[in-house]
Amino acid sequence: MSQLKDKIISTALQLFETHGYHGVTVNQIVEKSETSKGGFYHHFKSKDELLYMIHDYFISYVLEKANEAIQIYTTPTERLQAIIQSFVRVFDLYKPHISVFYQESIYLKPEYEEIIKKKRDDYRDIIFQVIEEGIEAGEFRQNLSVKITGMAILGMVNWTYKWYQADGEKTIEEIAEIFTDLILNSLLTEEAKETPEYLSFLL
Repeated sequence: MSQLKDKIISTALQLFETHGYHGVTVNQIVEKSETSKGGFYHHFKSKDELLYMIHDYFISYVLEKANEAIQIYTTPTERLQAIIQSFVRVFDLYKPHISVFYQESIYLKPEYEEIIKKKRDDYRDIIFQVIEEGIEAGEFRQNLSVKITGMAILGMVNWTYKWYQADGEKTIEEIAEIFTDLILNSLLTEEAKETPEYLSFLL
């Protein structure tokens, strides 16, 4: 990404967080980022596309990391552990993006909303798939509801954006370990918990 594009996004994030999407004009973004309208429109077709890109950044990141986990690891437990770790870290890497997403997502144009929704659904389905594979492999408890378990994980980790502070009591890595422990302790069978490779995932 070019430095100017990054600067425009960073400036827009600050302005949207403070004034809301409709409270900010392209002129204000241009002025605050010390660029020109030409510079803005070279990178973004419109303010709508800028809002979409802010949303797309962190959703694309977690989706890419989830797909990487599927490629790199062979067992459902290892895959889910890697997915949880990257999912939690996104709240440190893209906290302003996520805050703006939850505040301003209602203003996404339908065509952009459709793209974002597709990526969110793809991410959800990967989590469902890993849970299902874990049950079939005998690593996760047989009586789990795949959908409810998956949605519980998404809801639990997503709420991090509300309370996480970079200068808080726990680092993002420590928080990721706590989430991993909570989730895997509730999913793994007693036998799977004794697997040497998985013991390191539990606190």
